[in-house]
Amino acid sequence: MHRKSAAWMPVTVIAGSILLGGWFLQEGAARDENVFSQMRLFQEVVSYISSEYVDDVGEDALYDSAIDGLIDQLGDPNSSFITADEWEEFSIRTTEGRYGGVGLEVLERDGFVTVVSPMPGGPGLRAGIKSGDQFWKIDGQLAEGWEVDRAVDVLRGEPGASVEVEMLRPGVEEPIPFTLTREVIRVLSVPFALRLEGDIGYVPLQLFRNTSSDEVRAAVDSLRAEGLNGLVLDLRNNPGGLLDEGIGVADLFLDPGQRIVETRGRGRGQTETYSASTPDVYAGLPVVVLVNESSASASEIVAGALQDHDRAVIVGAPTYGKGSVQTLFRLSGGNVLRLTTAGWYTPVGRALQKDRDALREALPHGALTLDGSLIQTDETLERPIFESVSGRSLYGGGGVTPDLWILSDTLSANETRAVNDLFRQAGLFTSGVFNFAVRYIREHPDLARDFRVTDGMVDQLVTDLRARGLEVSDATLERADRFVRYRLERELALQAFGEAGEAEHLFRYDRQLDEALRLLRGVGTPAELLERVAPDDHVEAGVIPTPVERADGALRP
Repeated sequence: MHRKSAAWMPVTVIAGSILLGGWFLQEGAARDENVFSQMRLFQEVVSYISSEYVDDVGEDALYDSAIDGLIDQLGDPNSSFITADEWEEFSIRTTEGRYGGVGLEVLERDGFVTVVSPMPGGPGLRAGIKSGDQFWKIDGQLAEGWEVDRAVDVLRGEPGASVEVEMLRPGVEEPIPFTLTREVIRVLSVPFALRLEGDIGYVPLQLFRNTSSDEVRAAVDSLRAEGLNGLVLDLRNNPGGLLDEGIGVADLFLDPGQRIVETRGRGRGQTETYSASTPDVYAGLPVVVLVNESSASASEIVAGALQDHDRAVIVGAPTYGKGSVQTLFRLSGGNVLRLTTAGWYTPVGRALQKDRDALREALPHGALTLDGSLIQTDETLERPIFESVSGRSLYGGGGVTPDLWILSDTLSANETRAVNDLFRQAGLFTSGVFNFAVRYIREHPDLARDFRVTDGMVDQLVTDLRARGLEVSDATLERADRFVRYRLERELALQAFGEAGEAEHLFRYDRQLDEALRLLRGVGTPAELLERVAPDDHVEAGVIPTPVERADGALRP
């Protein structure tokens, strides 16, 4: 397998002028007169401001501002300058393991640090923070305009210590307060594996870490030993992780020489192709991969590679579109430059990076799902058309567009308004549901696996919530009843039966999984599986239509 580990790439820094970034990150000694003229001009400006400006401005501050301005001009939220002190502190924490986190995958969006996905089992998810939430305040500090690195640095700390945050949420007028208790984040990539309907396996891959490919292989092998005739690989809400492990997971289902992903950049060593090196471990096994709006980075590499090679059918919603490569450059004085240096491309040449500005304009319609997540129900962004290895039409333009776009169970307009009222007190609501579930399971240790939430449970929960200070009307609770019941059922199942039991109990709400199972029933080969999703008409326009409902209940773009 062709794998490349992250490495420090050398840069040349001339005359201490680190702030001139793009001018001086050049190799060799040859520089034309224009470069020297620009350097002299810049230093003259710094000198005059430092010595003559009406207020005292130190040269250090000017250089810092110049660096920040240079990076801001790139318009890239993934590029940043990390000071020596910041890098040293981060290195000590990560190498010695003396830090805790809140379990949130974050990026910059619209001037705010935004949650891409709460990590499974992490403090953020348990507190009730959701994909799309944006940090308004962190530890009492207004966080508007913060870089991601700064937010991560404040959110991390000693395990057991708490941090107060306030989150902006679409549809909620006021910031929502949360108290997060930091933990050492140790999350299994594959927390469990299940057999569904006898011979169909279900493997949720929640994160790409250093053991992910081994964990996936162990899970699939254990299911195959029990008689496996079809596989659902669930990459929904997987924010990505290690490139090598993304390549390793894709390699399990591809043959030697088949491309997995390509990087394209201008710098030395930035254009490279990564290919499979071992035979398809599960040759002949039909595979459906589930993705959604929070599937990002390495998840998109795996889904894109298997789709391009016609090795799997992709079901769910268009993925996030995180397709850029960041390289860490050592600079003088122990500082570090994190710079976007390349983009990811699928085997047939589809760019994984989405144009966020164009995407925002092309997503006019959104909805809340039964679990409270915000999803898009329409996309009018024009996209180029590519062909898979076998000639199937595939959408490009960023991210991975599924072969079947299946909407999750969504709330009505009245339900959405009521749930948004609850979201204004989301921290109180979520902690109240958690406390109720813990107490209920303690009092009912023999809760049946097929339990259902009763009216009595809901009434008791509401009484507890109001005693804790929840201020919401009976009418609002009535309109939000489906959401409240789902959240309570999910928490009860988790507390009673663990992650596997929770997932299994909630499968009856999962339209995307239902479609995957429908496709896999009675299918003997990957080719037969592909025939079930062959489009009725050849794709002629590069616009993804709104999903529409078919007679069998499935949705197709």
